[in-house]
Amino acid sequence: MCYARGLSSDVLNVGVEVRVEGLTKSFGPQPVWADVSFTLPAGEISVLLGPSGTGKSVLLKTLVGLFKPDRGAIWIEGKDLTRLSERDLYEVRKLFGVLFQDGALFGSMNVYDNVAFPLREHTKKSESEIRRIVTEKLEMVGLIGTEDKLPGQLSGGMRKRAGLARALVLNPEIILFDEPDSGLDPVRTAYLNQLIIDLNQQTDATFLIVTHDINTARTVPDNIGLLYHGHLAMFGPREMLLSSTEPVVRQFLNAQRIGPIGMAEEKDASEREAESLAGVELPPLPPIPPQLAPSNGLARRAQRPPGQWAAEHGVTLPPGSFGWEEAHRWPTR
Repeated sequence: MCYARGLSSDVLNVGVEVRVEGLTKSFGPQPVWADVSFTLPAGEISVLLGPSGTGKSVLLKTLVGLFKPDRGAIWIEGKDLTRLSERDLYEVRKLFGVLFQDGALFGSMNVYDNVAFPLREHTKKSESEIRRIVTEKLEMVGLIGTEDKLPGQLSGGMRKRAGLARALVLNPEIILFDEPDSGLDPVRTAYLNQLIIDLNQQTDATFLIVTHDINTARTVPDNIGLLYHGHLAMFGPREMLLSSTEPVVRQFLNAQRIGPIGMAEEKDASEREAESLAGVELPPLPPIPPQLAPSNGLARRAQRPPGQWAAEHGVTLPPGSFGWEEAHRWPTR
């Protein structure tokens, strides 16, 4: 099933690059992460993973200026968000759309008014223009017919989609997803993942998804990052991460028990020594699955042919990666 429909020509955007340099954040004496640097390429889908408590949501809030970092810079269109005045930061925030974990809908407003809220708050559009835009976004996420329902009358997946429609109404060039699969069953997570892919194809916006879902991380993004033990362990193209032999990356992305990550984030020395003495080794890397394609069968602008990164960097991917058909068939726009 595909929820996303064609966009009118006046709402097409091209995402912007976000460059993070040496970002460090703590709350009082408690460090969250330090010296985090990465670049979200314009128009691409990136996923940020990490064990619970590593500050992934804090990083998202820092990117939109809700939290101020202790050190570092966030560059967007030549401006460092960490040094902007409140007035200038307010303007830059208009580049962002955010889907919060629970949708963050106003419980006393129906779906239509929830989605219309940013337009009424930040623009001077007429009600007829607002109605056109809200209807278009609700159609994109498959919620036509729910306009009069309150959030409490919606399923968890529908609340997520309503929150996504609201995140889209200002045509943002950067969209942040905070645990979009939280509270959803695997089937509805699969529908949401397909919707994310289809929306990226149509908007060309820059997407960053914070998630715990390994299947999402292995099949949706163009790039993957892993926060671990107060730093960014790695960030780069999906083939680089999914073929990595770095123990932390390998263990987390393949959902394995063997490795440095334990129940309390990092295994203590005795646990790791016991694994070493027992001769326990990480199992072979599983095949890299095909990246999820848009519903219409056409490639996204940012999508890379399977195996391209590996071929360019002389990396041998795990046996069976992509499957024969995927490696020999590539859609065109």
